[in-house]
Amino acid sequence: MTKEHKEYLKKYKREKVIVISFQILILIGFLIIWELLSKYKIINPFIFSSPSKVIETIINLYLNYNLIGHILTTLYETLIAFILGITLSFIIAIVLYEFKTLNKIVDPYLTMLNSLPKVALGPLIIIIAGANTKSIIVMALLINLIVGIMSIYNGFNNIDKDLIKLFKTFKATRLDILFKLTIPASYKTIISSLKLNISMTLIGVIMGEFLVSKSGLGYLIIYGTQVFNLNMVMSGIVILIIISFVLYKIITYIEKKLLK
Repeated sequence: MTKEHKEYLKKYKREKVIVISFQILILIGFLIIWELLSKYKIINPFIFSSPSKVIETIINLYLNYNLIGHILTTLYETLIAFILGITLSFIIAIVLYEFKTLNKIVDPYLTMLNSLPKVALGPLIIIIAGANTKSIIVMALLINLIVGIMSIYNGFNNIDKDLIKLFKTFKATRLDILFKLTIPASYKTIISSLKLNISMTLIGVIMGEFLVSKSGLGYLIIYGTQVFNLNMVMSGIVILIIISFVLYKIITYIEKKLLK
């Protein structure tokens, strides 16, 4: 290892420590300010709760309201919808990339579907799929699918055209170009799509749970609203933030492995 390389690694580690330290300090500072503002009633403690009340409520939910079961329900629905969404997005993006005419035909419809508020379709989804887990998964799919298709397709479409010409010069088939150039060269775009997709899926699942669920974090939040237990609402939101952070970190870990 050269001296320059050692210096680079030291600089990289130092920068990483600084970034993580500031992230932790910002979080701790936010929690302290939130607690003080609530304690001295600068903000309404009934509406905004406080970190201490949130922790107390989470413990109570764990002991009396089967919190783990609700978390697992939301995670199960999220993972099913995510896997279905990213698989379908990948397949449809490949089809649209390979058949340009088909893409031109469906492009305006994809744009319209993407801009449509999916909650408006909630009653129709419930009638078709029933007031059950299927409706929640369908709702999440409607939210993550179109975004995933458009994101992956744009990644495919941004491949260097000179590279494609080079492959054709060596008599590469369409499948060769797809699997040996287009997809490998789009890894970063696909990973970015995964990151976006997981967050959109979680949003879709919570929206679905608001409408039909009898369990899950969305159910806890909507139940807390109905009984004016805003500590429960804030606790549900905090748990969702933690879950979304963990899922994001998992995707980031996968990204590092794939890019290697």
